[in-house]
Amino acid sequence: MTDPIADMLTRIRNAVAVKKPEIILPFSKVKFNIAKLLEDEKYVGNVSKVKTGKFDEIKINLIYKADNSVIRHIKSVSTPGQRVYVSGKEIPRVLNGYGMAVVSTSKGVMTGKEASRQNIGGELMCEIW
Repeated sequence: MTDPIADMLTRIRNAVAVKKPEIILPFSKVKFNIAKLLEDEKYVGNVSKVKTGKFDEIKINLIYKADNSVIRHIKSVSTPGQRVYVSGKEIPRVLNGYGMAVVSTSKGVMTGKEASRQNIGGELMCEIW
């Protein structure tokens, strides 16, 4: 697997399409931090680290309201072949402020709004609404 972040986003997108209540992903610190951001912004339910067998995994509970998912769209922006870097002033407003951009900065993974507030740039990882 060349892009674990894109794999995570695809698994979330596919689980939402078939209305699964939860998904389990292989653990990494970056994926766990992204999942925690999604939890903080109320796009997903409880996010936890679980141990099954030898390896740690991430368990994400998905949220549905009126039989529709809270996540309407989730898209990877930066790929291994084309990294997208933005400065603190260039961070895009996703869906005119209703969506969320995830930025990997020198101070860790944070939302686009928080990175803009602190005027910190970094790699634009994904967009969600």
